Amino acid sequence: MPFSFVNEHLMSDDEFLLLRDCIYGHCGIYFDSDSKYILEKRLSRRLTDLNIPNYYDYYHYLKYNRNKDQELMDLMDVLTTNETYFFRESFQLKAFTDEVIPELIKIKSARGHSTLRIWSAGCSTGEEPYTIAMLLSEIPELSSWNVEIIGTDISQRVLQHARRAVYGKASFRATEGHDLQKFFTPLDEGYKVNDAIRKLVTISHLNLFDTNRMTMLGKMDVIFCRNVIIYFDLAAKKRVVESFHNALYDGGFLLLGHSESLMNVTTLFTLRHFKNDMIYQRPERFIHGSRP
Repeated sequence: MPFSFVNEHLMSDDEFLLLRDCIYGHCGIYFDSDSKYILEKRLSRRLTDLNIPNYYDYYHYLKYNRNKDQELMDLMDVLTTNETYFFRESFQLKAFTDEVIPELIKIKSARGHSTLRIWSAGCSTGEEPYTIAMLLSEIPELSSWNVEIIGTDISQRVLQHARRAVYGKASFRATEGHDLQKFFTPLDEGYKVNDAIRKLVTISHLNLFDTNRMTMLGKMDVIFCRNVIIYFDLAAKKRVVESFHNALYDGGFLLLGHSESLMNVTTLFTLRHFKNDMIYQRPERFIHGSRP
C-alpha cells in the first residue's frame, strides 16, 4: 500500500471561523474562506506541540489559558511571512534620501530643531531599519542631529534576528559591494551590521492593533510600513492607517510598499508626486508649534 500523508488535525468550518475571528481581533490579519487550508496547515504544528487534540480546544486555549499571551506571540511567528532584504525598493529610497529628508531638514532647521524620528513598522528581521540608518548616516547635514530609528514587529522570532543583526546571502540581493564593505563586518555565518549603524536603531515588539503602545512611541517624522497592510481587510487598514496619521507630525510622511495604496481606505493623507516616487504625507496645518 503506498504511503500518503494524512493531516491528523482537520479543521471544521466552525473552527475556522472561530480562529479566523480570534486572529483578526488580535492583530488585524484576515483569512478569507479560501484560506482555510492555509490556516489549518500552519496551526497544525501548534496543536501537536501543545498536545491539543483539535482546533476548537486550541481556540479555547488562545482565549482562556493562563499562557494565552505567550501562545498568541508564538502564533504570530507561525502566521507571518518575512521576506525582506537590504536597500529594497530603490526608487522609493532615493525619493526618501534625495527629496523627503532635505525637505524635513529645511523645515525643522527653520524652526530651530535638529531631531529626526523614523519608524519602521513591520520591520521583520531588521533589514529595513538598518537600511534607513545606513542611508541617513551618509547625509552630512544630519551629522550633528539626533537621529532615532525605531523598528517594530509583531513576531518575536524575527525581532531576535533583527537584534542579532547577522545576515546571509539572501539579504544582500540589492546591496552594492561598497555598502557591504562599509556597513558590515564579515563573520563565518554571514555579515553583521556595524555598531555605528546599530546604535541608531531601536528594535522592539509591537502589535499594530495595540493603539496604547503605539501612542507610547511618540510622534514621528517618517513612517515606513511596506508590504504589511496587504494582510489586512479594509476595516483593519483604516484602523492602522488612522493610527499612523495620529503618530505623524503635521507634514510627516508615510511610505508604503509599491503594491499598496490608500485609495478607498482614507482621505487623511495627501499623495505627493516626487521626482523619484509617490509618497503619502500628513497635510501640514500650519499651526504654530504643531511640529518640533
